[in-house]
Amino acid sequence: MNTQKTVEQLRELRLTGMARRYEAALELPIHEVQDVHALIGMITQAEVEYRSHARTEKFLRASKLRYHALPEDIICNAERNITREQILRLSDGMFIEKGENVLISGSTGCGKSFLACALGRSSCLLGYRTQYFSMNKFLEALAQTRLDGTYRKWIKGISANKLLILDDFGLKPLSNDARIALLDILEDRYGLGSTIITSQLPVDSWHTYLGDPTLADAILDRLTASAHRIALTGKSLRKKKNH
Repeated sequence: MNTQKTVEQLRELRLTGMARRYEAALELPIHEVQDVHALIGMITQAEVEYRSHARTEKFLRASKLRYHALPEDIICNAERNITREQILRLSDGMFIEKGENVLISGSTGCGKSFLACALGRSSCLLGYRTQYFSMNKFLEALAQTRLDGTYRKWIKGISANKLLILDDFGLKPLSNDARIALLDILEDRYGLGSTIITSQLPVDSWHTYLGDPTLADAILDRLTASAHRIALTGKSLRKKKNH
């Protein structure tokens, strides 16, 4: 039996995990070699693990998360108005399965973006396609798609993500095009995916910020119908890091 040819064929078939585990098995002393059934089970499991890892890495790269953050890195206490229980409840991905949104508000530097990115990273690790935008980048991308005629394709691409993160919502006024784009995205994703929004503005003031009463009603109806609200408080974490 030409074992090297088998390894090459596994790689040609893009069964990289199997090939690696099979090569490792070939290095074992003869008395440690497993029977054929155990070996097949072992290399199959290796392929499953390899593909899961590769998928996670792909999702993390595509997400373009602003911070390398993990849920366990979040500081939870009464001063910040967030509990460990809240973080654990959101880290299991059930809010994504249910199509629920997460609305995070608080003053500058209080950790809104970090929390959103931590939940985004958990989403990728759980196998959910995720995409992060700062609102500045979102508006730039929107303007470009209007110029080159790829708006519908862009909206469809965003809607394909199970989790969408829009960071720093409310810093700049929104044009009518931006309000319509936001409504289009939320409409396409309603009940199918989740959106995390961070903002320095309290959620209750978003209607005024959005301006157009009809569009504001439609947008907020889809955002807040089933949403987890987190209003972070306390001093700026950036100041603490500088000391």
